[in-house]
Amino acid sequence: MLQDSWIRPYVKKYRRMFIGVLTLGTLTFILSGALMYVSGYLITKSATQPESILMVYVPTVAVRAFGIGRSVSRYTERLTSHNLILRILAEMRSRLYRVIEPQALFIRKRFKTGDMLGALSNDIEHLQDYYLKTLFPAVVSLIIYAIVIVAIGAWSIPFAILLGCLIGLLVFVGPLLSMLYVGAKNEQLKAGRGQLYNKFADAILGMSDWIFSGQSQVFVKKYDLLEEELLVIENRKNRFTAYRDFLSQLIIGIGVVLIIWWSNEQVGLGVFSPTLVAAFALALLSLGEVFMPVASAISERTTYVASVQRLHAMEDNSLPNWEAEGKEAEKTMIFPEMAPLKVERLGYQYPGSAAKVINNLSLTIQPGEKWAIIGRSGTGKSTLLQLLQGVLQADSGFVTYGDINLATVGVHGSDLMGVLNQKAYLFDTTVENNIRMGKMTAKSEEIRAVAKQVGLDDLISQLPNGYKTQMQEAGERFSGGERQRIALARVLLQETPIVILDEPTIGLDPITEKELLATMFETLKNKTVIWVTHHLIGVEKMDNIIFLENGSIELEGKHNQLLATNERYQRLYQLDKPSFDFER
Repeated sequence: MLQDSWIRPYVKKYRRMFIGVLTLGTLTFILSGALMYVSGYLITKSATQPESILMVYVPTVAVRAFGIGRSVSRYTERLTSHNLILRILAEMRSRLYRVIEPQALFIRKRFKTGDMLGALSNDIEHLQDYYLKTLFPAVVSLIIYAIVIVAIGAWSIPFAILLGCLIGLLVFVGPLLSMLYVGAKNEQLKAGRGQLYNKFADAILGMSDWIFSGQSQVFVKKYDLLEEELLVIENRKNRFTAYRDFLSQLIIGIGVVLIIWWSNEQVGLGVFSPTLVAAFALALLSLGEVFMPVASAISERTTYVASVQRLHAMEDNSLPNWEAEGKEAEKTMIFPEMAPLKVERLGYQYPGSAAKVINNLSLTIQPGEKWAIIGRSGTGKSTLLQLLQGVLQADSGFVTYGDINLATVGVHGSDLMGVLNQKAYLFDTTVENNIRMGKMTAKSEEIRAVAKQVGLDDLISQLPNGYKTQMQEAGERFSGGERQRIALARVLLQETPIVILDEPTIGLDPITEKELLATMFETLKNKTVIWVTHHLIGVEKMDNIIFLENGSIELEGKHNQLLATNERYQRLYQLDKPSFDFER
């Protein structure tokens, strides 16, 4: 696991801090053993009633020194290890964001919401535990194990081998058995919790339907049953760990009995003083806290492996390296102010899909033209937009703006295309900051100017704190139409030559839809507009209309032309004919 790309780079980068943490951890237990060793000697020596207090002065001072040293070492080790882990976690979270961000437009096609929630809330935390609860304790225990065997071996090699085998049960056998049993239970628990995450996320998204259908208690009962199943598995795991910990303590106890027996033998042979019998026994007893946690730490390895595998599953190497390409593009790429947008023989097929979602599609949009893209759901409209933005890489063909291949623009695609989608998200900050997202360097005057363009200045000025008023979560302070106008203000602030409208009026009432469309067409009259829509309201304002079918252009032309000559378009328009005159 240390060779994994989510582990190894951080170990290599912070190797000095890792060595420091391991050194401090080892020193802590050495001082702990020394403290108990000297304490045992001091107790025994004092029991012999020495002639003077000076006879136990040195061990008395040593007890104090080792006690203080152990506390300082432990505190420093904890401080250093947590500082190290927090640094690593910060980098891991940033990396995870960079992994997810390029997939933001289609990530829900690859992962369930519950899986994403589990990765964000659990998997990175599990990697934190890998360092703190597995890697550090395991390495320190091996170091202390070697030190103990070598130290005992200096007195008696046969007894060192015997003690090594006994402690080896704690360091090697116990962890192996725990990993096999507890690891299997952890896999079951993780799978169960993942299922709970998915069901819970699904229920939250459909909460109103559960309530209105009167079936909310059905969901609660099913959820409770799953919780009970996990509880049974958890209890079995806890029962095993309780038995394992008992046996570990029993092994430590046997070790203490053996070392008392051995040290008595050594006293009888005159190898060392009787005052060292208790010293050896207490020293070994203190080292139980080094070896006993190893089994528990190693048994969680399967959890960490599963977390790393899920993080790898989120990585998509087929996506462009936007960060690297963006740095290069920042130096060399300049978008022309007005240029045609060309699509040449474009083709795209999702991995695992049997058919192409975009099939040999070609079109040319001249500067300032307004195009509408219509079609049934699943015909490739959203995929086409993602290909235009460079979010997806085409299997064949290419998209160019002037002489620039849009597959290479990366993060600078936002300098070329502004996007107004179905439900633009408004953050829980001020109205001004929400609009400023279109251009982070924009001044208050610029923000107010675009707000006037979209017809929001009067409304915002009447708010308690004007443009400094808090938006509230997801923009709940404003209606659907007002939220879309704020999003439109963002787009205008970007000052991009091309604007993509991805069904921005969906879910709005007819009057609000008409007013928003009128505002959009007025404010975007000097820009190239690509409008994806299911409705035909307002299409007469378009310079060209294309109808996608199975990833290809089935119909193309202006509204009046299609309405006069194409029977299929006539039927579509008749079905979706607005109940009011749009021109009025």
